[in-house]
Amino acid sequence: MQYHEAVRFLFDLRRFQVKPGTASVRALLAEFDDPHEDVTFVQVAGSNGKGSTARMTESILREAGLTVGLYTSPHFQTVRERARVDGRKIPEAAVCEFVERAKPWLVERAADGEPLTFFEVVTALSLWYFAEANVDAAVLEVGMGGELDATSVVSPVAAAVTNVSLEHTSVLGDTIEEIAETKAAVAPESNPLVTGATGAALATIRDRVGSVVTVGDSGADGDGDDDGDADAPDVTVRSTGRVNHQESAVVVDGDGWRVDGAVPLLGPYQAENAGIACVLARQVADASGAELAETTLERGLRRADWPGRFEVMQTDPYVVLDGAHNPGACESLATVFDDFAVDELHLVFGAMHDKDHRAMVRALPDADSVVTCRPNNPRAEDPETLARVFEDGGVEDVTVGDDVAAAVETARERVDEDDCVLAVGSLFLVAEARATWTRTVTPATVRDADDAAALLERAHVPADDALAAAEDGVHRVVHLALQSREATRLKETMLAVGGDCATSRDDTSGELTDVVLMGTRSEYDRLTERLADGPYGLPAVAADVRERVGLGEVGDADADETDAGAGESRDYPWDDRTAVMGILNVTPDSFHDSGEFYDAADALERAESMIDAGADIIDVGGESTRPGADEVPVDEEIRRIVPVLEALADVDALLSVDTRKAAVAEAALDAGADILNDVTGLEDPAMRFLAAERDVPVIVMHSIDAPVVPGKDVDYDDVVSDVIAELDERLLLAEKAGVPRENVVVDPGIGFGKSRAENFELLDRLGEFDALGCPLLFGHSHKSMFELVGSEAGDNLPATVAATALAAERGADIVRVHDVEENVTAVNVALATRNPGRFADGPE
Repeated sequence: MQYHEAVRFLFDLRRFQVKPGTASVRALLAEFDDPHEDVTFVQVAGSNGKGSTARMTESILREAGLTVGLYTSPHFQTVRERARVDGRKIPEAAVCEFVERAKPWLVERAADGEPLTFFEVVTALSLWYFAEANVDAAVLEVGMGGELDATSVVSPVAAAVTNVSLEHTSVLGDTIEEIAETKAAVAPESNPLVTGATGAALATIRDRVGSVVTVGDSGADGDGDDDGDADAPDVTVRSTGRVNHQESAVVVDGDGWRVDGAVPLLGPYQAENAGIACVLARQVADASGAELAETTLERGLRRADWPGRFEVMQTDPYVVLDGAHNPGACESLATVFDDFAVDELHLVFGAMHDKDHRAMVRALPDADSVVTCRPNNPRAEDPETLARVFEDGGVEDVTVGDDVAAAVETARERVDEDDCVLAVGSLFLVAEARATWTRTVTPATVRDADDAAALLERAHVPADDALAAAEDGVHRVVHLALQSREATRLKETMLAVGGDCATSRDDTSGELTDVVLMGTRSEYDRLTERLADGPYGLPAVAADVRERVGLGEVGDADADETDAGAGESRDYPWDDRTAVMGILNVTPDSFHDSGEFYDAADALERAESMIDAGADIIDVGGESTRPGADEVPVDEEIRRIVPVLEALADVDALLSVDTRKAAVAEAALDAGADILNDVTGLEDPAMRFLAAERDVPVIVMHSIDAPVVPGKDVDYDDVVSDVIAELDERLLLAEKAGVPRENVVVDPGIGFGKSRAENFELLDRLGEFDALGCPLLFGHSHKSMFELVGSEAGDNLPATVAATALAAERGADIVRVHDVEENVTAVNVALATRNPGRFADGPE
C-alpha cells in the first residue's frame, strides 16, 4: 500500500459521525493483539491547555532520558504529526503497515453498519506505533471529554484534567458539573488525578475520583473564591512575566521540590500547565524508577516548544499565530497582550461554524482592524458571517477576506513597526498561516528517468501518473507541498504554460498535497508570472519557486543563478566557494585524534599548520560526541577550550567552537570564537538566544542523539527529505528566537542517527538542501560510513578525500575535516571542474 492510499483511506473515515465510547477502538486493537496493554500511558484531558500540558510532560520525560511517545490533535500539515516518538513523526511506512492490516477489518465493520471514525482509527494507529517503538512512556492528549474518548481505551499510570469550561455540550453535557464528570473519568488507579480545575468543576472531580492533586495560583481555593479560607492548591504556581518575546518565567512549588525557570510559551496561564506537567512527570518517574531532578524539570519545560500557541513568528512588527478556538482560550489569549506594548492590533480571524463566535469576539483584545477568512476546511464558517459578528461587536474596520494566506498578507500590509498582526480562531487557520514560514521548495536531484521516477515515488504520485511524467522529468525539477486548492491551481497553470506537474492527490483536504514541478527555465518564468496575482497565497509560492530555480524578479528570467536567494553577505569564505574547516579536538577521547592536541601549545601549533595548509576555519571542540562518549561537565569543557581559543586569537582564520552547551558557547565567544557549531541543532533555547544576541554565524546540525547512541536504529521514509524537514523546524525555532537565516549554516549530521547507506544518500543529494536557503556544511572526516566501501572507521583518508571532492561538486559550502592539506586539494579539483578560470593564477 502506498502512503497516499493509506491517508486517503483514513481521511475518508471523517464522513462518519463521532460515536462516544471506547468499544470500537478496543475491538480494533484486539485485531493487533492489544499492543497498548504493555505501554505506560499518561492522559491529559481538559477544555484548554491540554496540548501544551501534554507537550511539556513529554519534554520533561525525554529530558530524564526516557523514550517518549506523544499523541496530539489536530495536525498542521500531515496526519503523521499526531503520533511522535522523541519528537519525530510516525514514519509513512508505519502508517501504511497499520492501515494495510486494519483496512479489511474496518471495511467489514463499515459494511455491518458499525464504522469507526477517523479519530478512533488514528488513536489506535498511534497506540500500536508506540508499542512498536518500544517507548518507555506515551503521553496522550484526550480528544473530547474523557470517559467516552477513544484515548480512554488505555489504563494510564498518570492523568490530568487541566480545567473545565462549557464545550461540546451536545455530547458532554449542558453544565460544568456534567462535563467535569466525564473528564474526571481519566483518573488513574494508582495515582491521584492532577487538575487545575476550581469551583464546581473541582468539587465534582473530587466527588468522582476522591484522590486529587490540585495545581494553581496560591490565591485560588477549592471553591473558586479568593477568600483565603479554603486550602491552597497542593502545588502552587506563579507566572513572573514575560522573559522575552518567546518565553514566560514560571515558578512551581511542590511538597519538597521547586522549579524556577521558563517555558517557551507566553501567557500567565502557562504556569498552571507547567505545574500540572511537572506533577505528571514526577508520577511517571516514580512508577518507572527514573530520576527526575529539579534541573531536569526546568530543562524539560524550557525545551517544550509547541507551535500555534501565541507563536511569535516575527517582531518589528509582531506577527503572532494562536489557535485559540473557544471563548475561554480567547480570554486567556487576551491576557498575554498585557505584556506587549503595541500601537495597533490587526486581527486575522477564521473559525469553525460550530463555535460561539460572538463570545470569542467579546473575549479577544480590542482590534483596530479585522480581516475575516475561511480556512481550507469544510467546517469553516463563512467570512461574511464572521465579519458581521465583528461589526456587531463594534469594530469599524472589518474586511471580508477569503483564503488565510491572502488575509494574513492584507493585515501585514496595514501594520507599522510597532503594531501587531494576530491570526486567531482555529488551529486550522494557524496551520495555513504558518506555511509562509515553513514552506520549502526543494530542488530535486534528477539526472535521468530513474531519478525522476524515484522522486515521484517519494512524493506519493500515483503509479500511472508517475510513469507518464518520469521521462519528462530530466530537467529543472522542484518538489513542494501545498494545500489542495493551491496544488490544483499550480498544476493547472504549469500544464498551461507547457511544463509538467504531478501531484500526490487532489481529493482530500486532510494534509498537504505533494507537488512535483518539471520544466524549463522559460516555462518556470511563465508559470510564476501567471501566479503573481493568483489567490491562496500563490504569489508567495511563485516567489519561492523562482528563487529555487534561479530566476530573479518576475520579468527577469536572465538572472544569474548564483545570485538567486543570496542574502546579506559579511564576506565569509564560504560565500563564493567551498571553505575548509579544520578540526581541532582538545579532548582525551575523540575517535580520530584522541589527546594529541590537549595542550594549548600543541593546539596552537596544529592550528597554524592547518591554516598554512589552507584551512579557512578552525573548529575547536572540548567534548567528544563519538558513540558512547561520556558527557563533559560545563566547567571542564570551558577549561579545555578557552585557553586554546585565546592562544589562537591572532591566527588568520575564523574560529569556531564545537559545543552543545550555551554556557560553554558564551565563554568561547568571549575568548575569541567567531562561529557556534552545535551538534544538537540549537536544541537548548539558551543557545538560540545567545546566537541571536551575539549576531554570529551558527552551524545547526541534524542529530538524533549527541553523543551518538551505539546500535540505535532510526526509521526514515526518505533520509534526505526527513532531515531537511527536521532542520527546517530547527531553523524556524532559531528565527523566532531572533537568529537571522543568513547567520545559519546547516549540517545534515553525517553519522548521527543515520546508517552508512543513508550517509551516502545524503552525500549524493546534497543539492536538495538548497531548499533551506542556508549554506551547507558536510562533516564526514574518517567516519564509519566509509566501511561501506571497505575502509576502516577512523583511518580512511582516501575515502574522506574522495567524499570531499564529491561534496564540493554537489554544493557543500563548508567541509569539516581532520586532514586539511589533502582535502583542500580535493576541493580545488572539484571547483576547477566548474570554473577552471578561477585558478588561472594558481590555487587559492
